[in-house]
Amino acid sequence: MAKLMRNPRVRHKLQEKLRREFANDSEVVEERLRSVSYLHMVIKEMLRLHPPMPLLIPHQCASQRQQVLGHDVPEGAMVMVNAWAIGRDTTAWRGAAEEFWPERFELEQWSGRDLRGADMELIPFGAGRRICPGMAMGLANVELLLVALLFHFDLELPAGMAAEEVDMTEAAGVTTWRKAVLLVVVVPRVPVLEAADNKIASLLVCFQFM
Repeated sequence: MAKLMRNPRVRHKLQEKLRREFANDSEVVEERLRSVSYLHMVIKEMLRLHPPMPLLIPHQCASQRQQVLGHDVPEGAMVMVNAWAIGRDTTAWRGAAEEFWPERFELEQWSGRDLRGADMELIPFGAGRRICPGMAMGLANVELLLVALLFHFDLELPAGMAAEEVDMTEAAGVTTWRKAVLLVVVVPRVPVLEAADNKIASLLVCFQFM
């Protein structure tokens, strides 16, 4: 959510696509989310820059000494994969590695990238036999919550706060958390109020995202 609040262009574009897809519905239909390709691009780009765990689960070199990309890995050594660094590698993602740009996944060189561990440039959930078993559930939770918020509400920063002021500094730890709390003003969109027979003339809600 913080990434979208810092990038209003992406937020408004995704919001427009979702509301166009479900224009005749009072709520989001989960089965039709696949048709909103931009949603999946946004989530992939978020996970590229901010994987759930910066360092993946350690692996031990249990067999004899190995050679990995020219590096000696002695028997018994613990190996940790830095998913955070891989997602920002300028060799894999070119000069725009630090930029939040979901449209990159429309380009030929990145269009086939997925999150299931087939592409080593994008492994927020790991890869192979030890890939995160909760990946599908985690992605579903992110998708549904994000879509529900963007479909039913207009989101704005508190008065006087610019998008560039949203602090994306991450706290140190095993999992990825923002250091600062995110405050968002949530305004129900007009169709939602009409559907409720205008019982609520106006409503402002301030959400706090940890």
